[in-house]
Amino acid sequence: MDKVVVFDTTLRDGEQAAGASLNAREKLDIARQLEKLRVDVIEAGFPASSPDEIEAVSLIAREVRNPVICALSHASAKAIDTAWEAIKEAARPRIHVFLSASDIHLSYQLHKSREEILNTSREMVARAKRYTDDVEFSPMDASRTDPSYLYSILEAVIDAGASTVNIPDTVGYAAPAEFGSLIRGILENVPNIHKAVISVHCHNDLGLAVANSLEALRAGARQFECAINGIGERAGNASLEEVVMALRTRQDFFGMVTDIDTTQIYKTSRLVSEMMGFPVQPNKAIVGANAFRHQSGIHQDGVLKKAMTYEIIDPRLVGVPSSSLVLSKLSGKHAFRERLAELGYALDDEVADRAFRGFKELAGKKKEITDRDIESLLAGELRTVVEAYHLEHVEVSCGDHNLPTATVKLTGPEGQSVADAALGTGPVDAVCKAINRIVNQPVKLVEFTVNSVTEGIDAIGEVLIRIESDGVTYTGRGADTDIIVASAKAYMNALNRYFVRKTAKKKEAN
Repeated sequence: MDKVVVFDTTLRDGEQAAGASLNAREKLDIARQLEKLRVDVIEAGFPASSPDEIEAVSLIAREVRNPVICALSHASAKAIDTAWEAIKEAARPRIHVFLSASDIHLSYQLHKSREEILNTSREMVARAKRYTDDVEFSPMDASRTDPSYLYSILEAVIDAGASTVNIPDTVGYAAPAEFGSLIRGILENVPNIHKAVISVHCHNDLGLAVANSLEALRAGARQFECAINGIGERAGNASLEEVVMALRTRQDFFGMVTDIDTTQIYKTSRLVSEMMGFPVQPNKAIVGANAFRHQSGIHQDGVLKKAMTYEIIDPRLVGVPSSSLVLSKLSGKHAFRERLAELGYALDDEVADRAFRGFKELAGKKKEITDRDIESLLAGELRTVVEAYHLEHVEVSCGDHNLPTATVKLTGPEGQSVADAALGTGPVDAVCKAINRIVNQPVKLVEFTVNSVTEGIDAIGEVLIRIESDGVTYTGRGADTDIIVASAKAYMNALNRYFVRKTAKKKEAN
């Protein structure tokens, strides 16, 4: 069967999703998990966009050795040079150059002629080729570009050294039959196309990113660009898990394979969701909470008799736990570590011990601990950042006839305990105001979301909070059986991310 190259852009286009924010260490954690997933290419970031991006991409290039590590660059000499500096230590580096090609972009955004764009594309690919033989070029907005002009650009950049030519449906405009026809037209009309791999990068503005990607592969493309959980700019990208599982489940139809270890899909999805701060919708294909749940009596009857009657994918194939072993306060460290291993977590002793202490604390509040509770607990350990302030204590008084009042005690940077209190419009507002009185920083709360991890009155509540300062968004998450405590944890998590970045900026300035 034909091999398909999986190009993951979670760390680049995925992080462009409004409200997403990752630090270098978090990007590395996701990159390591993508390596376990066995993606072929990791687009680690856009180095020219900021010093933070250079640091993150360089870290991934040094630490993640098996996949190709790709850096995005717009078509300028300085950006290409910066991209190379960021990935030069990678075992398998790639530079990905992009430049708009559609008349809409040329006329209204770039104010350039077709000839100028073609010449710049050729020159910048040639410049990238000086650094590495693995060069990818994307004519942005290709799906709205005059095909004959697109053919000319592709021929020119392949002659200049591009080994992969990517056809982006940048604004999610194409329909599947139309997009497939565009790929066939490229194969038929670009004389040197045999010297390059055709890639596609589809956005989901009309909900067609996965369909367009699959149709392009049928038409002859052999790389698709995607993101975990379909995250990305605006409505997102083609979902890695959906395209991969479509190819695997329907090998009889597509006749193509990937090297993806599908048993790592669920774990990767959960990690990206936690790190990025975007919950996965319950009805999301492959990784949603309802993807393998059956409520209809007819469906339940069929599944009990033969799973394939209503399940076309074995949940275990994508890493969804095959059982829901329930732990309790009587469970010991060995049973807890065994369950972590079954869920796909390999933790060092320090993190595992912290997680076990958290498990015991939770078990004192809940009668039974499910897999989902454990995943939420682990997410808290995995997303722990360096703490400028640590939440010691939070207490709230509220009710329909009381003014919501919160008392908070934090441990400060020098180890000192600081306490304060505040009134608010509600208990969460009061908690945030009390914390603000202590840290005294110019941040603004821009998003507050609560989700229940499991069913039941004693369910863990997960809180997502986004704060903003100087145009930069910081995401924090917290989990607890008490929503107010979870909110305080989430707010402190976001604040500590802010302090980490602020400290790094001071070091750069000095």
